[in-house]
Amino acid sequence: MYKRGFTKDHISDSDSESDVDRDRLLQNGSWKDAGNPSWKRPLPHVVVATLTSFLFGYHLGVVNDTLESISLDLGFAGSTLAEGLVVSICLGGAFIGCIFSGSIADGLGRRRAFQLCALPMVVGASMSATTSGLEGMLLGRFLVGTGMGLGPPVASLYVSEVSPVLVRGTYGSFIQIATCLGLMAALFFGIPAKMVPRWWRVCFWISAIPAALLAFLVEFTAESPHWLFKRGRTVEAEEEFERLLGASHVKSAVQELSKSDKGEEVEAVKFSELLHGRHFNVVFSGATLFALQQLSGINAIFYFSSTVFRSAGVPSDIGNVCIGLVNTSGSVVAMILMDRLGRKLLLMWSFLGMAIALSLQVIAGSDILPGSVRMYLSIIGMLLVVLTFSLGAGPVPGLLLSEILPSRIRAKAMAFCMAVHWNQKLQHCAEAIGWRRINFVIRKYCKMENNVPCCGTDFLVARRLQSSLQEENNAVLFVLRSG
Repeated sequence: MYKRGFTKDHISDSDSESDVDRDRLLQNGSWKDAGNPSWKRPLPHVVVATLTSFLFGYHLGVVNDTLESISLDLGFAGSTLAEGLVVSICLGGAFIGCIFSGSIADGLGRRRAFQLCALPMVVGASMSATTSGLEGMLLGRFLVGTGMGLGPPVASLYVSEVSPVLVRGTYGSFIQIATCLGLMAALFFGIPAKMVPRWWRVCFWISAIPAALLAFLVEFTAESPHWLFKRGRTVEAEEEFERLLGASHVKSAVQELSKSDKGEEVEAVKFSELLHGRHFNVVFSGATLFALQQLSGINAIFYFSSTVFRSAGVPSDIGNVCIGLVNTSGSVVAMILMDRLGRKLLLMWSFLGMAIALSLQVIAGSDILPGSVRMYLSIIGMLLVVLTFSLGAGPVPGLLLSEILPSRIRAKAMAFCMAVHWNQKLQHCAEAIGWRRINFVIRKYCKMENNVPCCGTDFLVARRLQSSLQEENNAVLFVLRSG
């Protein structure tokens, strides 16, 4: 076992002490692991942390197939505004939760932050499952949203802080994969919603299970050694490093941590410090990266994919499954390539691929090709957008920021940058609600007055979005290449 020190001065040991430690490790049989830390030790801790991302994905998709039955049971069927609020109020809560995630993670630690994230998810899901009116549903969704906003920034921090360098990118990709699995789980459990009365209540009860499991399992995970070290609890940091990396790697890990924190102030960082001074450039870069992630158009694809599939004669359930499988497959490939190709290369090729895929969408929305060809070209382009997004633009930003941000500002800077992410997502959702209302009115008018097929209105909405999203992707590529 590693012999722990009691102060930071213990970090600088002499060569003779290192020889003694080496002899001790040889006698204990531990020197065989001294090359690189084992990837197996931190894996259970990382998996528990990614439950937050699973819940994030689940709650994003839980109202996809159940919204119609929810509106009928709670008495707001036909109200596009009420349906939009059920979807978007969750994002508003996430924005608020994200803003406070940095202060909570720095003040209480990563483990307690996970438990605090699970609490509103359990309470909010229970309220949504038992409510008899719109008000209870909105309050429950808002509480769930606060947990959704709090969890992912802390998970990104935690995974980067407990993972060995050689597999940090791979473990960082687990966050995106867990989100995809959560979305697919929500779509799977939502299938009976249109056939079984009040099945949507079961869907919300199901989400309380992984949230409660997260709160329980966190008690058995390691606290972030980075957080303990920053709080001056060096002995405890060494103990957690031993759990995560093995006894033979504790000294080198603490030495590296000491070097990275050298020259950093010990006082708590204020949000105002993120907006000016020496940290402004890195925080601005991170916030811009998350803004570009949302401006890439992925939200429009997720919002309108069911409409495009239905226009092509494909059931929306099958279409949603295809989107989920493509998203998950791309995330798995990104996990494999992350530590081999690097973050920047994946990010650039991801945005380039999305620009090409959206170009296919623009062609599909024009009058150059026959109608049937345009429809299938639109589906191919849509699936390619999802695939290329999952290869880089989806998993890279959160991992990259947790690696490049200085230790002192890391938690609050992550909270600030991801708040930009939630703000953009909320704006896109509001825009989507507006376009859906326009589409609904046009479709209803066409059916009642002229009996015109309504697929043309779908193309109008998609064409309006596609042209603007293509311009946004060109801007993304320009920023990346110039950087």
